[in-house]
Amino acid sequence: MSEDSQRLVTIERTGAGRFTATNVRGGTIGFGTGSDSDGGTDFTPVELLLAAIGGCTAADVDVATGRHAEPGEFTVTVTGDKISDDFGNRMTDLAVTFSVTFPEGASGDRARAILPRAVAVSHNRLCTVSRTVEIGTPVTATVTDA
Repeated sequence: MSEDSQRLVTIERTGAGRFTATNVRGGTIGFGTGSDSDGGTDFTPVELLLAAIGGCTAADVDVATGRHAEPGEFTVTVTGDKISDDFGNRMTDLAVTFSVTFPEGASGDRARAILPRAVAVSHNRLCTVSRTVEIGTPVTATVTDA
């Protein structure tokens, strides 16, 4: 694996049920268990997964349509059902829904025309996050001496 292909985030515990993820560029995002004891408003890891799926495809679609027109509205909603079965805890029925409007005129018409294809290409080829989830990738977990 090349240095250019590897991605890395570090997770640090900041309190009971609260964590901060830091990327190699120094960006951070806080998250938690979503319980009242940790403030209750932090994103949970499952919500971050949904946000990653929606954010990845939103970025792809924005690049493709934004070349033609600035959207008046651009909202992506990601839903799924959290279940527990013989495979353990997991998400099922993941769905990404785009609600996008463009201004009237030729540029808006071009953006509207390519929107469905941009969503399909992102989903089927470009979005690393949803492609990884849909195809499936093994995850290993190890413990090292701290």
